[in-house]
Amino acid sequence: MNKTFKIYAILFIIVMVILALLEVNKKEITDWRKNFDINEKSPFGLYIFNQEIKDLFKNNLKKTSESPFDYYNKNKKSPHNILVVENDIDVPSWKKILDEVSHGSDAMLIVSNMPKDISDSIGFYDSEISFDEQNVLKLTDKKYQNDFIELDKFPSGRGFSYIKPNVEVLGKTVEKENDDQANFIKVKFGKGNIYVHSEPLFLTNYYLLKPGNVKYAADVFSYLDDKETVWFVESSTKESQFFMRFILSKPALKYAWWVLLGGLLLFIFFNAKRKQRIVPIVEPLRNTSVDFVKSIGNLYLQEGDFHDMMVKKAQYFLNKVRLDLLIDTQNLDEEFAKKLQLKTGKTMEMIDEAINFIKKAQDPYAHVLKEDLAKMNKLLDEILK
Repeated sequence: MNKTFKIYAILFIIVMVILALLEVNKKEITDWRKNFDINEKSPFGLYIFNQEIKDLFKNNLKKTSESPFDYYNKNKKSPHNILVVENDIDVPSWKKILDEVSHGSDAMLIVSNMPKDISDSIGFYDSEISFDEQNVLKLTDKKYQNDFIELDKFPSGRGFSYIKPNVEVLGKTVEKENDDQANFIKVKFGKGNIYVHSEPLFLTNYYLLKPGNVKYAADVFSYLDDKETVWFVESSTKESQFFMRFILSKPALKYAWWVLLGGLLLFIFFNAKRKQRIVPIVEPLRNTSVDFVKSIGNLYLQEGDFHDMMVKKAQYFLNKVRLDLLIDTQNLDEEFAKKLQLKTGKTMEMIDEAINFIKKAQDPYAHVLKEDLAKMNKLLDEILK
């Protein structure tokens, strides 16, 4: 381990310790967002409702994350209950729900807003919004008059106005500074009924955990008949299959993960200098043939045997003539000279001089000088060019 790596490791440990101390000493921050997520334990999640709903519907409940449009295209069902709690549903899916209701199903729609053309079909034209910080949800039926919920945290203040004559008001929102406004209605639609509640907050963890509030929720659902209920939940509530889902779901682990990645990036950045082991020098393969020729040449020069070297050169020349020029070298006569002159294009004087040198080399008793060897070598090379 080199010195630089040790320094980075110490810095990383110090940063992690500081973050751990900050995490231990920090105050818990409450998430007050209205997420209506069945897996969220934050105040405005639906975790408690999701745990208790099976008992509420006597285990006759089917929960699906499919859109109503896809679900009813795949499933043909007898009359049943339909439950939607603050779900972002598209218009074709709303129309599928209305179609099921028209054939005898009952729908409980606990939503703060829905498409205008759908609300017009049900029987109300608009929803009012109040900005009071507190209000009370009550039911209009006398048998439920003692059951209510006081909303003291971020009520939506939504309610129905311009209600058609065939719409029955089942609940209302009571405020100190404003007139009462309907928030829970019932509409006869075809062979079935539609129940619409404009304030889904009463189903969230924050309000269900308060004493007495569960009774109001049970009263609302008591309007549904005892039959199978299909609850359409948000598709985002499906458990993620991402392998990091557990770490990213825990704030402390998530921060540690990002710090780890940041530390690795810093380490890579500061070690970005190009590091490469020494490239060994590869010696090229030696041409031993050239060395051999040089050795032989030096041997002949040292011995001074110029005649033998002329013999070797003559033999090499005649062999090339036979193989490359296809001329018979048995007789070095006038006919041989003419053929060699025609094939090489050299002058007859050069050809005759070369033949004389070859014959001199073939004469074992000829006296050969160093100059003769040099001249013969140059002449024969010139002819074979």
